[in-house]
Order: sequence, then structure tokens, then C-alpha cells
Amino acid sequence: MNIPRRILIAAVILGVGYTGFGFGTLHAQNSAPSQAAQPTATGESRPTAKAVDPNIPAYHPSRPHGPLPETLDPKQFADAETQNIYALAAKEKSVLYQLPCYCRCDQEVGHKSLLDCYVDEHASHCLLCKKEAAFAYTETQAGKTAAQIRKEIMDGKWKDVDLSPYDSLQPAR
Repeated sequence: MNIPRRILIAAVILGVGYTGFGFGTLHAQNSAPSQAAQPTATGESRPTAKAVDPNIPAYHPSRPHGPLPETLDPKQFADAETQNIYALAAKEKSVLYQLPCYCRCDQEVGHKSLLDCYVDEHASHCLLCKKEAAFAYTETQAGKTAAQIRKEIMDGKWKDVDLSPYDSLQPAR
């Protein structure tokens, strides 16, 4: 009976060891900050932030450390509203880089922040992206930081933005 008992003890020890290792690996994966590398125009990688809360879309928690991609030329769009908001986005790239986009384009098309919506045509057909960018621009002009604006966006304050002032072509601001 000593042999089966030794085998049982060895099996328990090995089972606990494997379970502990598996749990440790799983725990390390789940507790590490969720960051992916995003290549920059210069080819370097820049970490992107994914909020711990799955209800908060992706954003970068701090200012960019390198050059940011260019937003699309506003003149390529036919309607005044889109032209005006793309023009505002071009002026606030660093702020938009630090903001989440609640249309959930992070899940649908892999965007890493609100800025990505203006690097491609996504924002041209997305009312939420437009409202968030217009809100961010207004709040930046009022002297708020990207972190303050991010909190307000997370609180849903962008939802009340009226885009009608952007419906006619405006002189460059």
C-alpha cells in the first residue's frame, strides 16, 4: 500500500504545481496593464492604453512622445460640418490622442483613441466622433487639460453637444 500512497502524494503535488503555474500565468495576463504596441510614423512602437473597465474605450493616458499621424484633409469632404470638425481635430491632435471614443470603434475597427477616427474617414460618418471632437475642442479652448476633458467625456457630457454651429463653412480658427 505504500506505493499507491506515494503515487497519490506525487500526483497531488504535481497537480498543485501545475495548477499554481497555470493560475500564476493567467493572473499575470489579467493583471498586467492591457497595452499593445502601436507603430508611429517613424516606425517606433508606442504603448496604447486600454482601460481596465471594459465599458471605457481605448485611449492613451498621457501626451504622445513622438509625432502623431496627420488627420485627413477637411477639404476632401463634401459637407461643411465634417470639414469644420476635421479642421478642429487637426488642431487638437494631442488632446484627441488622449481621449476615448464612445462609438466603440476600438472594438469594431481597432482604433486606439479618438484621434484615430480623424486619421481615417470614420469620423466623417459618425455623429458620436464628431460630438466628442467638438466637445474636446471647446473644452480645450476653455483651458481644460486632456485628463479633465477625458473625465467629462467618460461622464457623457459630449452627448449634449449641438453640432449645428458647424453646419456652415467657417473661417479657420
